[in-house]
Amino acid sequence: MPEISRFFGIAIRMFFDDHNPPHFHAEYGDDAALIEIRSLSVFSGHLPARVMGLVIEWAILHQGELAADWERARVKQALERIAPLE
Repeated sequence: MPEISRFFGIAIRMFFDDHNPPHFHAEYGDDAALIEIRSLSVFSGHLPARVMGLVIEWAILHQGELAADWERARVKQALERIAPLE
């Protein structure tokens, strides 16, 4: 599963040809969550509150890029890296 961003120990990944709804995977230590791109809601898993806040802050800034990477992943094209949260 390609990593598309990493910041503050949080890895953001996306599977190729993954199931709907369009989403990304956020991992932090032993915790992980699947987050829907359009609504930015968690539909599987859990992250600590502070980490979740950082992920959502980052995702708001890059929602368009996440959607574009989702479309690339659906057709198994190379994914673009997305700038980390600073």
